[in-house]
Amino acid sequence: MTFTAPSREQNFVLKHIAEIGELAQHDRFAGASEDMVEAIVEGIGQFAMGEFAPLNRIGDTVGAKWSDGAVTTPAGFQEAYQQFVEGGWASIDGPEAFGGQDLPYSLSALILETCGAANFAFTLCPMLSFGAIEAIHAHGSDEQKAKYLPNLISGAWTGTMNLTEPQAGSDVGALRSTAEPITEGEHAGKYRIKGQKIYITFGEHDLTDNIVHLVLARTPGAPEGTRGISLFIVPKYHLDADGKSGAANDVTCVSIEHKIGIHGSPTCVMAYGEQDECIGEMIGGEFGGIKAMFTMMNNARINVGSQGVQIGERATQQALYFAMDRVQSARAGSGNKNPVAIIEHPDVRRMLLRSKALTQAARALLYYATSSVDRATLGIEGAKSRAEILTPLIKGYGTDIGNEVASIGVQIHGGMGFIEETGAGQHFRDARIAPIYEGTNGIQAADLVGRKLGLDGGEALKTLISDIKAGAQDDHGLMILAMACEDIANWMASGEASIDDRLAGSYPFMTMLATATCGMLMAKQYRVAEAELSNGDDPFLEAKLVTTRYYLDHLVPEAMGLKAAAIAGADLLYRLSSDQLVA
Repeated sequence: MTFTAPSREQNFVLKHIAEIGELAQHDRFAGASEDMVEAIVEGIGQFAMGEFAPLNRIGDTVGAKWSDGAVTTPAGFQEAYQQFVEGGWASIDGPEAFGGQDLPYSLSALILETCGAANFAFTLCPMLSFGAIEAIHAHGSDEQKAKYLPNLISGAWTGTMNLTEPQAGSDVGALRSTAEPITEGEHAGKYRIKGQKIYITFGEHDLTDNIVHLVLARTPGAPEGTRGISLFIVPKYHLDADGKSGAANDVTCVSIEHKIGIHGSPTCVMAYGEQDECIGEMIGGEFGGIKAMFTMMNNARINVGSQGVQIGERATQQALYFAMDRVQSARAGSGNKNPVAIIEHPDVRRMLLRSKALTQAARALLYYATSSVDRATLGIEGAKSRAEILTPLIKGYGTDIGNEVASIGVQIHGGMGFIEETGAGQHFRDARIAPIYEGTNGIQAADLVGRKLGLDGGEALKTLISDIKAGAQDDHGLMILAMACEDIANWMASGEASIDDRLAGSYPFMTMLATATCGMLMAKQYRVAEAELSNGDDPFLEAKLVTTRYYLDHLVPEAMGLKAAAIAGADLLYRLSSDQLVA
């Protein structure tokens, strides 16, 4: 289960899709020079291969362990995490005022992508911290920023996000955790937090000396639903006068979940205030919890989309190595009866090329989304809306790709893929969570046809489709798909389609639009590779021509088959009653 960081591919996509050189022309991101970017890509690749990748297997087979409220990570995790912190990898895009390097978010996403491909489960730890930093920086008071950001940005502390409760699931508005104001004593002005949260990633661990929890709860008399929710900073340990970790807060890890994958990541059930002494401080103002949390969640949704790239890269690499080594049967039609490596067989070639094309398309979409966030930070017109539309696409389609490629990887291994010792099954199991958390992919599709369809009066989506058409140039298949997306969007926005009709077609529409967007990005890469090859042979560029062409010639036309489902409406879905459906 070796891993090689795809540094050449990453640099190519950063340059031509993220257009990171253009970002570096702005004072805000002047530090992202070409030399700096290449050094980061190479440096994190070497780190991930040397420190994170060797721990991937033990993370799966041993996993995180819970005992009496404490969680122990597998052997080697503590040392590797400290190396991650000491290397400065946690602080890439953090604000300089609090110890960060003020580099583009695109490079922070690159760090997660590379580390996650090396060790998918372990990388969930810094991933959640990046979101906590974003939320505190955007919504915290000056005092809160000064107290929490330096240690979070350095990685000395980690952060979590606490939304889900046992009775609420994805319905955040149904949460019951409470926050009682404290009017007297040393904690006057703060709140007593009480409640239980589930599915808290790295909610407890032994990697750092403090964990900063962001917890949603209700103040007394708060309105029902999401309108009455506030957000609170709840550290595992109170901070002393010097801002260091001191006495324990009333925060308890009740248990960790036994999952089908990501065993190296402790998914915790957290109890707040079992002794009625859990102290938190409000962030973002009363009833500002959803606004503050969505700052963190939007960041997290793009990063979860990155996980599709991560697992796609790792599963594809493993399948390629196996296909090169596994000798079985003669190649049909070759005239030679000697057995060959299975990479020579047409259907295995199809699966390998599909895996590479899908993974590269997802990476291009990821970098396009993250660079749109960076451009929004710079105040570039249209960038914020573009990032908002791309977020459900990368989260939904990106994680679907990760699952498909991991499944293909098992298939390429044949019977050995179903045997745990090969490791192909770990990628398949690890990948399955990504379409579920941070808003299921069905929720992403609903967001696309709900809020995003009408964003900027519908202009945001129209502009994206217009850009796809322009990027298609003479590629007929991509142009046809872009026009189909336009037709579906117009139908959904018309009075003809009910809310149920839009939601019934939301998932196929999301896949079509994401495929069209990726098609635009792959077509651009094809043209760049073709132009650069005029300077001489280059195996990387020659391979790029083939993978981009495969995506455009095979996967773009395939997406057209989803149009019927996208506009079919909801009638057939409800033709049977619930009782009839389960009969």
